[in-house]
Amino acid sequence: MWNRTKKNLKTLPQLKQQHKLRVIISGGGTGGHIFPAIAIANYIKQNVPDSDILFIGARGRMEMEKVPAAGYKIVGLPISGFQRKWKWENLLLPFKIARSFYRAANVIRQYKPDVVVGFGGFASGPVLYISSLLGKPTVIQEQNSYAGVTNKILSRRAKAICVAYDKMEKFFPKDKVFLTGNPVRKDFIQFNATREEGLKFFGLNPNRKTILVIGGSLGSLTLNDSVRNFISGIKHSDVQVIWQTGRGYFNKAKAAAADCADRVKVFYFINRMDLAYASADIVVSRAGALSIAELTVVGKAAVLVPSPNVAEDHQTKNAMALVDKDAAVLVKDADARQALFPTVLALLKDEAKLFTLRNNISQMAIRDADARITEKILEFAKSK
Repeated sequence: MWNRTKKNLKTLPQLKQQHKLRVIISGGGTGGHIFPAIAIANYIKQNVPDSDILFIGARGRMEMEKVPAAGYKIVGLPISGFQRKWKWENLLLPFKIARSFYRAANVIRQYKPDVVVGFGGFASGPVLYISSLLGKPTVIQEQNSYAGVTNKILSRRAKAICVAYDKMEKFFPKDKVFLTGNPVRKDFIQFNATREEGLKFFGLNPNRKTILVIGGSLGSLTLNDSVRNFISGIKHSDVQVIWQTGRGYFNKAKAAAADCADRVKVFYFINRMDLAYASADIVVSRAGALSIAELTVVGKAAVLVPSPNVAEDHQTKNAMALVDKDAAVLVKDADARQALFPTVLALLKDEAKLFTLRNNISQMAIRDADARITEKILEFAKSK
């Protein structure tokens, strides 16, 4: 597939020499939207070095830090989401939305993009909708197995919808749907770190089973509480834990694990995720689209605890897409604080089940998602 995609990229109609390719990318709020967007920007620059890429995000959100750190320009819109718990800020939401549409229209008119790509997040809706009204080709990257309302609406005017799961035609026009997968970082695609290297990096014992707990870029209260509840039992078991907490829970987690620091390594963010995955015998994770894409590529046995605090309960649907293929185990968020670690420990003793999980999740990996998505982006940019 890789060679075919590379060939297609080279044979697409070339832009006129005097015209520099201009791409607007919108996506943010969480790492699950931001990091795939940056991966695609990197791949576009790799294949069209003189292209110009502009990000549009939401002010005060993670993308306003992560995108410039990756070397790209970003414009912030004043948009935000509706607060489920009543706050006075909700009264300002209609004004923020109106200002965001106005700001997005001005940016698009001034920048004159050849194509606009949406990866989800607060800013993505206004940017793609206004772009389509202004006659700009739009491409949607739907990361989840259950499409949200905004993407369903935007798909009516989009040129292509790049999806990561089968049977997404039930949400989108069939002729616009392309199975591309979710892009992950290159260090996962070229995954060659060894268990020994990982354990040495984290200062762990090679004779113990290793559990990696990751709650997403912002952390997870349920997973953090579940680990803390289990810490007293770690001393009496033959396991060790790499625990990614998120920034807000880090100090509490560090204190909870202080008397077993040789067995529980606590981080608010893990920079070397390739080594963390290499160390792990089993991974405990939320069921965000990016996390699942990474797990399929590295081929790790996983226990998924879907977050209930997401639109359309899409993390449960993401997880079930794996569970139905015997490629992961699901523990409900409501049960996790008591049931999660007994489930993990039982799995660690079942080598046959671990083998099945690893084999089946590996079969779901799409390793050239960045090339497939870029192929569609360039196709519609150049047809314009």
